[in-house]
Amino acid sequence: QVQLVESGGGLVQAGGSLRLSCVASGRTRSINAMGWYRQAPGKQRELVATISTSFNTNYADFVKGRFTISRDNAKNTVFLQMDSLKPEDTAVYYCNAEAAWGPVERQYESSYWGQGTQVTVSS
Repeated sequence: QVQLVESGGGLVQAGGSLRLSCVASGRTRSINAMGWYRQAPGKQRELVATISTSFNTNYADFVKGRFTISRDNAKNTVFLQMDSLKPEDTAVYYCNAEAAWGPVERQYESSYWGQGTQVTVSS
């Protein structure tokens, strides 16, 4: 199993910045892609950004040019640098890890989630 713990959320003014961190523990060798998702009240959880083991990145259109995802494989940590924050960025941000394990001939896969960290952007 994998455990994920997020940190770095808080209250900022529009135009400000925050950096989120997520530290993975447990069976970290099984982790492949990691990412950040967010969920605002009354809305579905949505993808913000993902990053592969080889550092290939993918971003939602609404954060391109403002957010940057990165990871430190040695420390089992993924980051989300958020700049030019907008009130509509207000949400609980969740860390995600996609894991695969088992022998080559029989692979198992699972998704893991952190408990989330609140980001609030004031007008």
